[in-house]
Amino acid sequence: MSLDEQFKQVADRVRNWKTKPSDEENLALYSLYKQANFGDVNIDQPSGLVESAKWKAWTSRKGIAQDDAKKQYIDMAEKLHSKYA
Repeated sequence: MSLDEQFKQVADRVRNWKTKPSDEENLALYSLYKQANFGDVNIDQPSGLVESAKWKAWTSRKGIAQDDAKKQYIDMAEKLHSKYA
């Protein structure tokens, strides 16, 4: 299975977890997901509290290659799977 296929499969599984990860874990997963799909942040910082937190989390991943972000996302999701699935 290719990295892209594995990433998609894990991301789909994360969406179906029975319980939601902590805010910190959720932001980490979100930021890795965005970096994996879009690369470095490509939008201006929004003004809303939640949107700003997401933007800051994504910005913290700046410079990570998309394939590396996919691997990190997969690793993190697999570690959290038993906790939230």
